[in-house]
Amino acid sequence: MDEVVSSAFPELEVETTLSSEFKQNKQHGACERKYYSFCRRKSFAQFVASKREDLPREEGSCWCCCGQTFKEHSAIHKHVARSHHNEVQQLTQSTYESLVSQLEEKPEVKCNEPVDISSWIPDTSKVHEEQLKKGPGRVLLYYHYCQLEDPHLISAWQKALCERLHLTGKIRVATEGINGTVGGTNAATDVYMEAMCSHPLFRMEREDFKMSDGGTECFTELRVGVHKEIVPMGVDPEAISYQLAGTHLDPEEFHREVQELLSRADLCSDTILLDCRNFYESKIGQFTRCLAPNIRKFSYFPDYVDQNLELFRDKKVLMYCTGGIRCERGSAYLRSKEVCKEVYQLKGGIHKYLERYPEGFFRGKLFVFDERYAISSNDDVISDCRYCGQPWDQYQLCTTQFCCQLVLSCPSCRRDGQTACCPTCLAKGQSQAGGGPQQKEECECTDGRPRIPQDVK
Repeated sequence: MDEVVSSAFPELEVETTLSSEFKQNKQHGACERKYYSFCRRKSFAQFVASKREDLPREEGSCWCCCGQTFKEHSAIHKHVARSHHNEVQQLTQSTYESLVSQLEEKPEVKCNEPVDISSWIPDTSKVHEEQLKKGPGRVLLYYHYCQLEDPHLISAWQKALCERLHLTGKIRVATEGINGTVGGTNAATDVYMEAMCSHPLFRMEREDFKMSDGGTECFTELRVGVHKEIVPMGVDPEAISYQLAGTHLDPEEFHREVQELLSRADLCSDTILLDCRNFYESKIGQFTRCLAPNIRKFSYFPDYVDQNLELFRDKKVLMYCTGGIRCERGSAYLRSKEVCKEVYQLKGGIHKYLERYPEGFFRGKLFVFDERYAISSNDDVISDCRYCGQPWDQYQLCTTQFCCQLVLSCPSCRRDGQTACCPTCLAKGQSQAGGGPQQKEECECTDGRPRIPQDVK
């Protein structure tokens, strides 16, 4: 703990925001209290660190003070707080005075004026209100990586913008950018795209949006929130940044690469066509001869890579996902392991590929995260009914209460009451129908599936 606090101090932005905030708020005392509190924590950490002694590697560290030896952080912290209050107080005062002196010597930086997000809401007076509510519609899928200093401000703007345009959907905002999928009328989504393209922080292009038939009915509500990552991989964006992503291939380039891969048949052992989506997505649609990890969440992808490093060693990897965003972080993580010969990713994802090659090498349906569950560009059905084994690729939610798994059950089987995702849920559902207890449990779909499967080639 003491090392962490000490290392944080040099990162204070004394040249900019702290100096400005100090000068503007000094007369109120709030700023001094904040800095004094920081200096007290720093001084306490420095005092503790000065008592540290390194032991042999296998024994770690200890702290020696007042003729005593402490081997736990909590013990040395309690001792310093009780026995060395005056010394820490003097060190705090000295550190605080030094910081104040630094801040007062820095040139004052003008504070940013409060931003009025209403100025970011486009004028819709030329669009009839009914056009924003009714009429032909579409669903937009997009993402944009950029540095956002105030993601909460962007989140508030997005919520206001979508409500004004009567859009529904899901939007994730983080300091690393924005990721969204929204549905509405053609008129409303046109205005939304214009707003994103003209905003000074994004300046997106219409080509950055993936479009499909749909509308507000594709989502139950509008959800806008601030998160750590705009795509939940479970790895700190500062540790593995999208800027480390693999080489982007447009749909034409990716198509040629896959074509060459397939032309080499079984002779190809140096290239992997990697689907970095989840198993229920790849089950109903995928590229021919791809490697589709049997994972339930994208947050499992890093562990999947770690446990299958030899699979990727010295290989050329062609990676793809729905719209491209998972490949940005996924390819960056794979590249960070330094085992692959080359890592490429499909720019714009399957969405953009299907716009160019609806009858190309991607067969089956494209899974989407809304009430439609899937969209199609070809007639291939590559999956089958969970119960009878007949070709079927239309997902529905398991009918057992509290279960959120998706199930492929054809109309005939559904008429026979086979609407659960597995026998365990089917029995549980029958028990509930008969008045039995309702419990949220793991079913066979999750309990029997390895969290991180190992693929061996």
